[in-house]
Amino acid sequence: MKFKQSLVFIFVVAAVLVLSSGVMAQTYVVGTNASFPPFEYVEDGEIVGFDIELIKEIAELQGFEVEVRDISFDSLIPGLASGSLDIVAAGMTITAAREEVVDFSDPYYSANQSVLVHEESDANLTVLFGNQDVGVQTGTTGDTWVRDNLLEDEVLTGELRNYDSYVFVIRDLANQNIDAAVLDKPVAETYSQNNPVKVVAEIITGEEYGIAVGEGNEELLAEINAGLEKIKNNGTMEELIQKYFE
Repeated sequence: MKFKQSLVFIFVVAAVLVLSSGVMAQTYVVGTNASFPPFEYVEDGEIVGFDIELIKEIAELQGFEVEVRDISFDSLIPGLASGSLDIVAAGMTITAAREEVVDFSDPYYSANQSVLVHEESDANLTVLFGNQDVGVQTGTTGDTWVRDNLLEDEVLTGELRNYDSYVFVIRDLANQNIDAAVLDKPVAETYSQNNPVKVVAEIITGEEYGIAVGEGNEELLAEINAGLEKIKNNGTMEELIQKYFE
C-alpha cells in the first residue's frame, strides 16, 4: 500500500512539475474593434479579418494563445493601460501621441485616409470645405486629421460627428444624414462595395499600422516582432494580403 501511495505521489508531483514548466501555453487577451473590414469584422457571429488571422498566426508560431475581444476603438489603449487587454490588433496607426502610452510592433501595413460620400453625390474633396457635416470614428487618425486640418483653421464650418463605430458612420452616410466620412482607404473601399457610398478622394497621410502592447512589455513585444518577421519571410503575409485585399 505504501509503495502504491508513493507511486501516486510521484505521478502527482511529476504532473505539477510539467504544468509549472511552461508546457501550458500563455493566453493573451487581444482587443480589437470589429467594424473595420477587411482588418476586423464579424462574420457568422465570429470576429474575423486580416488582423485577426495575423495575430493568430503570430501566436501559433510563438507558442502562445489569444482570446479576441471586440470593444470600442477609443477603449483599446485604456484597456492596455489598465491591464484588461494584453495586445491590440485593430488597424491602429502608429503615432507619436500613442507611442507615449503604449509600445508598437514593427509596422505591418501602410495606408492613407479616404473621403467617402453618398453614391448619388457629385461632391469631391471639396465636400470637406464649408458648411458640410462629416462623420468619423472617435479616436481614429481620420478623426484627428479632420480636427487638425479642417476644424482648427475653420476650413470645415459644418458639424464634425463622432461615432463609436464605422458601422454607424456608414449607416448615416448611406441615409444621407451626413455629407461625407473620412476613414482609412482600404476600409473605405471595402464599405463602398456593399453600401450606397463611394470613395471620391485620397488624403496622403503615409500611415503605418502596428500591433500594440502595454508600455514596457518588452518580452511580449519581442515575441510579436519575431512572429511578424517569420510571417513576412515564410510567405504568410503575402497570402493574407492577397486574401483580404486582392
